[in-house]
Amino acid sequence: MSQDTAGGGAPPPPAQELKHDAIGFVDALVIGLNSTSPAYSLAAALGPIVALVGVYAPGVMLASFVPMLLIAAAFYYLNKVDQDCGTTFSWVTRAMGPWAGWAGGWAITMTGVLVIGSLADVAVRFGLLAAGLDSAANSEPIRQGLTVLVILVMTAVCVIGTEMSARVQDVLILAQVFFLLVFAVVAIWKVYAGTGSLESTEPALHWLNPFGAGGAALTGGLLLGVFIYWGWESAVNLTEEVKDSATAPGRAGIWSTVVLLVTYLSVGIAVVAYAGPAFLAENADEEEAVFATLANEVMGGWDWVVLLAVSTSALASTQTTIIPASRTALSMARRKALPDGLAHIHPRFRTPDVSTWWVAAIAIVWYLVVNQISENALFDSLTALSLLIAFYYALTGLACALYYRRHLTESVRNLFLIGVGPVVGSILLGWLLVESVRDMADPENSYSGVSWFGLGPPLVIGIGIALAGVVVMIFWRLRSGIFWQERRGVADPDLVHGTAPARDSRKED
Repeated sequence: MSQDTAGGGAPPPPAQELKHDAIGFVDALVIGLNSTSPAYSLAAALGPIVALVGVYAPGVMLASFVPMLLIAAAFYYLNKVDQDCGTTFSWVTRAMGPWAGWAGGWAITMTGVLVIGSLADVAVRFGLLAAGLDSAANSEPIRQGLTVLVILVMTAVCVIGTEMSARVQDVLILAQVFFLLVFAVVAIWKVYAGTGSLESTEPALHWLNPFGAGGAALTGGLLLGVFIYWGWESAVNLTEEVKDSATAPGRAGIWSTVVLLVTYLSVGIAVVAYAGPAFLAENADEEEAVFATLANEVMGGWDWVVLLAVSTSALASTQTTIIPASRTALSMARRKALPDGLAHIHPRFRTPDVSTWWVAAIAIVWYLVVNQISENALFDSLTALSLLIAFYYALTGLACALYYRRHLTESVRNLFLIGVGPVVGSILLGWLLVESVRDMADPENSYSGVSWFGLGPPLVIGIGIALAGVVVMIFWRLRSGIFWQERRGVADPDLVHGTAPARDSRKED
């Protein structure tokens, strides 16, 4: 591939290559699913969504799926012509230039730093609750110590090898899906049998109408709904390690969003039907309300099954969330956008060991420091995730249309699937980004309920991360300008038309 076609970048030496063909399509699909932490996402978001839109919560989750599917299509087509584990970083750099690409890479890396500690904390808390160790779950020293241990173990699994990571994920997703399905089936059965202990109501088709609750409520619900799908792109970050790397990772990403939609609608309808909107709205501020409190109502003495589903969900996501952050850091280091040390590949396991351990270390420090402020401050840092996620997803959608711009008019399919669809997805996410900023500006909308510099803590955290990124980017630009010499380009026609063999595009810059 010529440099003026795909953007610059010197080919990496063999020592910087990950292990090829380590996993297959199914493994990538499982990792994409687990990265979203379905059970935990439902536990954390379903209550607040119901508080906003009532029984129309399933409809909001359905509407939230639309921009995710459009962006997943962008990931598919961009991966088809550039199999780089840096995904958004690499693609945006090629389509929009190094400054935009670096910003996208920073956003992906920082999402991992913000969320890994919280996910591990949830895995520990719900695991202890499932074991009946409530006092240990409520002890901060015990919980935080175990959380750090979980992060270290999951990081070691990531370093030891992608195959081992995939095997662990296979077990965790089977356990999680089984527990969720048992919960949903029992809940629906009790609704129709009339044996539920809460104000149950039979499901209705109009629950799938996202506009049923009105415009303002829909906006707030979408802000929550979109981000319960976040994480599926971890499958694409493994592109250099997946068999059939030109298409399998992208297909895994798309199918992940579809499977998530079915899961969320099934469990969401079951929960709303069994508990009723009043119960869920009253407990919207309690993450454990849906799958901890409600688990006992539905399952009785078997409530540990649901608690374990949330624990395995968060545990799986702890591991898989390390993947995009570490692979993006690796890709950036290979392209001289970050220090060379982060591009080190373990000689035996063929994984990015240095970048993986760095991501884990920073995530642990963030988790412990923010927890010293308050647990609410940790939740505020998670709220700030929405800004970073919307930003790099929107960038990816625009990059898809720009990188394929010479091919959009070749067919109606190209125009809508590669051009219009991703751009519409980017516009929707851009709108949600603006709405998020407005919402976060009010301190009363935060978990802490306090003001930082006259703004809500989540917005301050988001701005702080952005400014830190600008400082690091400028510093590295002044120290090493190699990456910033790369030029924008367009997709290789041979790859677009399938006349060239699939290959790792990093090697042919």
